[in-house]
Amino acid sequence: MIEQELNHYPFTLLSEASRHRLNQGMDLAYFEKGDIILDAACSSDHVFVVHKGSVAELDVNAPDGRSQVGVYAAGDLFGAISVLNGKSRYRFRCEEQTLCHLIPAKLFLELCDRDEEFGRYFRQTLAEKSQRLAERREGGVTLAGFMLARVEQCMREPTIMPPDASLRDAVETLKRYGVDSVLTEMDGHFAIVTKTDLLTGLVMGGHSADDALSSVAETKLVTALPEDYLFTALTLMTRHKVARVVVMAHDQPVGVVELTDVLSFFSSRSYVVGLEIEKAEDLDALRMASERLPDLIQALMAQGVKMRFAMDLLAALNGRIMAKAFEMVIPAEQHSACLIVMGSEGRGEQILKTDQDNGLILGDHQDWPRCQQDANQFTETLLTLGYPPCPGKVMVSNPQWVGTQSQWRERIYDWAGDAGGEGMIHITTLVDAHCVAGSSHLLDEVRTILFDRCSDDDVFLRHFARPILQFATPLNLFGSLKKPQHGIDIKKGALFPLVHGVRAMALQCRIKETSTLARLEKLVEAGAMEARFAEDLGEAMELFSELRLNHQLENLHGDEMNIPGNHIVVQKLSSLERDLLRDALHLVSDFKQRLSRRFHLEY
Repeated sequence: MIEQELNHYPFTLLSEASRHRLNQGMDLAYFEKGDIILDAACSSDHVFVVHKGSVAELDVNAPDGRSQVGVYAAGDLFGAISVLNGKSRYRFRCEEQTLCHLIPAKLFLELCDRDEEFGRYFRQTLAEKSQRLAERREGGVTLAGFMLARVEQCMREPTIMPPDASLRDAVETLKRYGVDSVLTEMDGHFAIVTKTDLLTGLVMGGHSADDALSSVAETKLVTALPEDYLFTALTLMTRHKVARVVVMAHDQPVGVVELTDVLSFFSSRSYVVGLEIEKAEDLDALRMASERLPDLIQALMAQGVKMRFAMDLLAALNGRIMAKAFEMVIPAEQHSACLIVMGSEGRGEQILKTDQDNGLILGDHQDWPRCQQDANQFTETLLTLGYPPCPGKVMVSNPQWVGTQSQWRERIYDWAGDAGGEGMIHITTLVDAHCVAGSSHLLDEVRTILFDRCSDDDVFLRHFARPILQFATPLNLFGSLKKPQHGIDIKKGALFPLVHGVRAMALQCRIKETSTLARLEKLVEAGAMEARFAEDLGEAMELFSELRLNHQLENLHGDEMNIPGNHIVVQKLSSLERDLLRDALHLVSDFKQRLSRRFHLEY
C-alpha cells in the first residue's frame, strides 16, 4: 500500500511495526466493470481498500427495490465486517475498472489482535466512533474533561437545617460554612433557602430574625442526579433561571451544585447570554441578547461541545427569548394561555434560528377579545428578534393555529380524517408541540386528545409513517457525485427519515417527550427498541445535525455560497467523518426497513 493511503484513518491507529507488516503482506488486484468482488452471505478471504475506481454496495434483499446502498471510492475500505463476522451482508460490485489493495484475512485479524485500538475501531458502535471523532477534532480534547464530567464530581456537601431553625440561625450557618444556601425538610419533602431568600424575607418580606426558616423556604427544587452530566446542570440553571441545583439520590439530598462550580469547568459565555436574556427589560435589549446566539453556537462547536448538549442549551435559551417576548407583548391577564412551539423548536433541536412554528392554546372559558391583534404583534416581534416567518403560516398570526381546547379537539379530529392531505402535515407539526410560556397543562390536555384519536389507529399511523420512504438514503452518492459541489441533502436523505420515524413510533406509544433523543430513551423503556440501536440512532442524528450545522456556519460567513444549507459535500469530509457518515446512513437504511415492517408500509 502506498504511504499516502497508510496515512489515512484507521491505518494511523497501527504501530510503525504493524504498518510495515501490512505493507509487506498485501496484494494488488484488478477488477473489470461488473465483477462481483464479494457476494452477500459469503465469507471473505480479504479486506479491500480501493486504490482507483469505484465499488457499489448492494443490498440484494432490499424490500423497496433500492438495492444500491453505497459506493466505495479511492481510499475507502470494505470487507472488514465480513472477515470479523464470517459472512458479508451486502454484495460488492465494480462500477468501473478498479484497483484494490487486498489485505489477507489472516493478516487483518492478526493486526486487530496486535493493535488494540485498530481492532476496536472495527468492532465499535456508531456511538463509540463518534466519541473518537470528537476527541480528534481541534478543541475536543481540551473540553473532554468537561464533557465527561458528572454532577457528582463537583457537587458540594449539602447543609441541612431543621425547619424550626430561625432565620438568624440560617444567616450564621451561611457565614460559618461559607455557603450560599441551606436545605430544610418540610412535610416529608426538602426545600431550599438561599442568601437571596433570607435578604428578601428580612428586608422586604416583613420577617424577623426569629421567624422559622420554613417561612421563606422554596419548596420547588430544581434537581439533578449524581450521574447526570455537568452540562445538564448548566442547562437546568438556564432553563429555570436559578444559580444552583440540588443533587438527589434515593429521594435524599446528597449535594448542591452552584453556578460558580459549573463555570469553573466551562466558559461563562453561555451563562452571560442567559443573563442578558433575563435582564432584558425591553425588546431592544432582548434583540441584542438574541443576536449573540450565533457567536455562542460557534464557540460551543469550536470547543468540541457534544451536539446533544449544544442543542439542549440553545433550546433553553431560545425558549427563554420567546417566553420573555410573550411576557412583554401579550397582556398579563392573558398569560394563562399556552404558547407552544413546534417543528425543530418543539423538539429542542433548533441550533441556528429557523422558521417560526408556533401556536396558542386558550382555556375554553378564556375571554380575550383582542387575541388576534395581540397574536399578530407577537409574530411581528419574533421577526424583529431574528425568527423568520413560516412559509406554511404555522404561526399565531394565523387563526388556524390559535384556539380554545375545544377548538383544538375539533381540528385534531378533522386533520386526522384527512390522512392524505394537509391534515396529516398539521398533525405531524402538532406532535412536536412544546410549551415555552403560559399554562403547560393546556398542552397536556390537547396532547391527550391527540393520542386518544391517533395512537391506536393503525390505518392513520400507516399514512403518518409513510413519508419516511419518500427520499432515498443517499449512500449511493459516495464517491460518485458528478457535480460534487452540489453535495447531498442531509436533511431529506438522513435527518428527516430518522426524526420522523422516531416521531411515528413515539405517537404510537403515546410518548409525551418531544426531542428525538428523549423519545429514543422512552422507546427503549417501553420495549419498542433495543438500547444499543437507540443509542446509535441518537449518535447518527447528532452527526447529521453537526455536519449540517458546520456547513450552515460556513454559509453564514459566505464561505459556501453556492451550496444549499441542507447539503454537505462528501468529498470535503475527513476519512473518519466519511466513514462515520456511511455507517450512520446504513443505520438509517436499516431503521427504514424496520419501520416498513412495523407500520406495514410495503403494502
